Amino acid sequence: MTTRKPFFLWRHLNKLRWLSLSLVFAMLILLPCLHVYQTYVAAHAYDLLAPSEKQFYDVMESLTVPFIDDPAEDLDVVKGNTWSGNFWGLKLSDPLAVLGQMAAGLSLYWPFILTALIPVLVTMLFGRVFCGWICPANFLYELNSNVAAWLQWAGLRTGVRRFDRRIKYAVLGLGLVLSVFSGSILVAAIYPPAIVGRELYYAIAQGGFGVGMVFFVATLLFDLLVARRGFCRYLCPGGALYSLLGRYHPVRMRRLVENCNDCRKCNAVCEFALAPMTDGFGQECTNCTACIAVCPTDALTFDIRLFDHPEQGPGHLGRRYRREQEEPDNPPSEEAA
Repeated sequence: MTTRKPFFLWRHLNKLRWLSLSLVFAMLILLPCLHVYQTYVAAHAYDLLAPSEKQFYDVMESLTVPFIDDPAEDLDVVKGNTWSGNFWGLKLSDPLAVLGQMAAGLSLYWPFILTALIPVLVTMLFGRVFCGWICPANFLYELNSNVAAWLQWAGLRTGVRRFDRRIKYAVLGLGLVLSVFSGSILVAAIYPPAIVGRELYYAIAQGGFGVGMVFFVATLLFDLLVARRGFCRYLCPGGALYSLLGRYHPVRMRRLVENCNDCRKCNAVCEFALAPMTDGFGQECTNCTACIAVCPTDALTFDIRLFDHPEQGPGHLGRRYRREQEEPDNPPSEEAA
């Protein structure tokens, strides 16, 4: 029996993804720190600062002085968060931010719309990768999944309920309709990446959390006690939008059936309860590559096609496939003879 080996670096992409998530989360902590420091510098207020604020000032000065000459001006090149930001002249926005603004304002502002062009194109090519590789809330949700695993190990029950995945599309639609009538971008109030960015800014720049933190903690408890990754799978308006934009993404996961031994590890590790072992990836897949990393027989890889492969049956290294191959043909009946 011949087998194919996928590109060896695919197995390490999940480590790169965790590095990406960690860097994004660190960025959301650094940006408000830079903003506060820039405010202190612009106000020439060092002598008026409290001792703790002076210590903060000194730390930020030591971090930035190798890279900039004038903090009051030079730090303007980096502003914002994962909702919308300006990074060294490159303006990027979450497609949901643009769609929400269009709904709330009932108008098209093309300079803002164009800031979502790169995220939209990336999603159309790779699918729901923002959720798996960039979303700062996902960083916390996956850590929350580890908490759930520890609770299960301790003998405590965690949420295993399942709901209709289409609920999140209704949440997206309702949020946009309410934005139209209210004139406010209401979807931002229940969108975890936007909430995490805002709450980190409030905590660092203003010394406390806002009401959004209560909602975000509620989503963590929902995932922990009701449904695994329930908010992302069933309620997230941004997840709904990314799933729609990436419905026909050409870069998608594929199972190499000749390498598969039906061990189900890929199904178990999937945060979105997909079924890689039976070729069930679909538009919900975030290309997180966790299934590739955990596969013991290198049976998962990437492919270029607009649709998933139809179910290919049992893996050729598994017991079921070997049993089916070893069974003799049914002998003809006496009547047929």
